[in-house]
Amino acid sequence: MKDLQPEQIFDDGRGINPDNAQQPSLKRVLTAFDLVLLGVGAIIGAGIFVLTGIAAATKAGPAIMLSYVVAGIACGFTALSYAELAAALGGCGSAYGYARVGFGITVAWIIGWALLLEYGISSAAVAVGLSGYVNNLMQSIGVHIPTALLNGPTQGGFMDLPAFIVISLIAMVLIIGVKTSARLNKVVVITKLIVIGIFIYLAAQHINTNYWKNFAPFGWQGVMNGAAFIFFAYIGFDAVSTAAEETINPQRNMPIGIIGSLIICTVLYIVVSALLTLIAPYNTLDVSSPIADALLGIGYRIGASIVSVGAIAGLTTVILAMYYGLTRVILAMSRDRLLPRQIAKVNHRTHTPIRIILATWLIIGLCSAFVPLDDLVSIVNIGTLAAFTIVCAGVLVLRYTQPDMPRPFKVPGAPVVPFLGVLSCLYLIYHLEPETWLRFFIWLVIGLIFYFSYGFKRARKPH
Repeated sequence: MKDLQPEQIFDDGRGINPDNAQQPSLKRVLTAFDLVLLGVGAIIGAGIFVLTGIAAATKAGPAIMLSYVVAGIACGFTALSYAELAAALGGCGSAYGYARVGFGITVAWIIGWALLLEYGISSAAVAVGLSGYVNNLMQSIGVHIPTALLNGPTQGGFMDLPAFIVISLIAMVLIIGVKTSARLNKVVVITKLIVIGIFIYLAAQHINTNYWKNFAPFGWQGVMNGAAFIFFAYIGFDAVSTAAEETINPQRNMPIGIIGSLIICTVLYIVVSALLTLIAPYNTLDVSSPIADALLGIGYRIGASIVSVGAIAGLTTVILAMYYGLTRVILAMSRDRLLPRQIAKVNHRTHTPIRIILATWLIIGLCSAFVPLDDLVSIVNIGTLAAFTIVCAGVLVLRYTQPDMPRPFKVPGAPVVPFLGVLSCLYLIYHLEPETWLRFFIWLVIGLIFYFSYGFKRARKPH
């Protein structure tokens, strides 16, 4: 395979495909600050507002903070690898694009297919979680949404209408343009960081160390199970890498966005999980709104309401970032003819892939409206970890196969750090539930059938 130079991809973000020469491109409008906020918007959401309590109650106890440390370290290795590849290769395809260069089109398809699962199902799952907070907020102002419009058919209702509406609104924002999306994300991210700050301030005044007497009730196995479970909370930072084609000076700003957002979010996760288990018994946190419930337990009713508003804001930006990442991965795959090329058209006026946004809106919206939350989230982590493993391995492969390729950012400690990233991701995959493996295997089989019957013959090979 001929070496691919980074300027081939950063020139217009579409790499080696000459057919793209006359196509309108995505606009470079995002700064390093925009990217950091995009990452924080994608990462801070379901992890803090939902998963922390559930993981503490069922997986790790107060030692959930150690689970966040373990998951954060694994993500740290991966984030450094993402930063090197994003700065060197760019493009809008994230791990799909990196696998394409490092491992060829077939492995790239597998990773791309896993990313479609990660971003699409994450968007739907978080929308369902957000629906519960919307319902709580409506009830607090005297508006009662019928139960039939809060649950899908398998849960005794008709559809989850709030979830569908949220997906629809975010699709409209993405159609308007990435700069508008970035502005909305910036406002909402700042809002939820303020809300998290309020929680930290209130909780710090009511610490009860007795709740930590049984710090690790499920042992080290529980800590690792918790790390594998809450890994869902970290998946957002790779959405930053999908924005390379729309980033000003991506060689500099992509590493800042990826690593900066991960550091901020890891610190917040550890602090919040520690305080949460110091103001409430860990076994009482298996609820859909653990932070709000914990504040209610120590007498802060207004604080709990503020947290609910922050949760809605937080979950909204997660959906925005995940949905954005999904559309950009599909755009990259369709440009390579692995998916129908007709959907890869970028609108001349908005500079956004409207066809992709509308197609995914229908699928994600229907999933959020009719599929239960538990079924949605069960296979997200393994797809994410598989993609992360390939990214770390991609750094190792490209250091060997293309040692002279310009690398504006290099992983410090390579090859040790990328290798540790591979090992840590595989270790977390090992700790996932067997049902997760089975569902992911079924998804991969479906993807391979589609690939060999459609994409394999049409795919534009690197040359």
